[in-house]
Amino acid sequence: MPHRLKGIYAITDEKLTPLDTIVSQVKRALEHGASIVQFREKNSSDEMVEDMCIQLQELCTQAGATFIIDDRAKLVAKIKADGLHIGKDDIALSTAREIVGEDCIIGVSCYGSIHKAKKAQEGGANYVAFGSLFASPTKPHSNVIDLDVIGQAKQELTIPICVIGGIDASNIAQVVPYQPDMYSMVSGVFGGDAIEENLSKIKSILGDV
Repeated sequence: MPHRLKGIYAITDEKLTPLDTIVSQVKRALEHGASIVQFREKNSSDEMVEDMCIQLQELCTQAGATFIIDDRAKLVAKIKADGLHIGKDDIALSTAREIVGEDCIIGVSCYGSIHKAKKAQEGGANYVAFGSLFASPTKPHSNVIDLDVIGQAKQELTIPICVIGGIDASNIAQVVPYQPDMYSMVSGVFGGDAIEENLSKIKSILGDV
């Protein structure tokens, strides 16, 4: 798979990246260090966001980055997006694979479960995500998991590992020793619309990821 599943993984958000500014905000994130972008928006139909997702895919392609769409398998297949991300309340991995095809990236949220991650790996997932690592401003009800889960996952899995949940410049140094492949952030990238400043701080801590 040619896409690089490594580095800073920026996730959009209805409040922090509203639809009227999301394209310019994602462009700034890509210019300042994001290597993966996930479009996550729960309130609009596929038809409402299709053109915008095509723009975002084009931006990512131009930047040599990977574009993932959250929980919209049919849209991913239609616009040939790089990837799909699914969580516990979304469609099954096997169903998603049938819709998006063999060449599409599929990431699966595993929360704090190594067992779930192993099942996802066996089922053909291309990466798994663990979290929340810290209290998350965008998902305040998410359970916080022990960082040791990441170390265990690195030992027991062969596919790339993503970490998510409340990660930002103030705490990312706590995660670095566990060597996840991807650091997923919402407000850590887009918070305060200070994208350049946020990413500059994060990159200074992560170094060359």
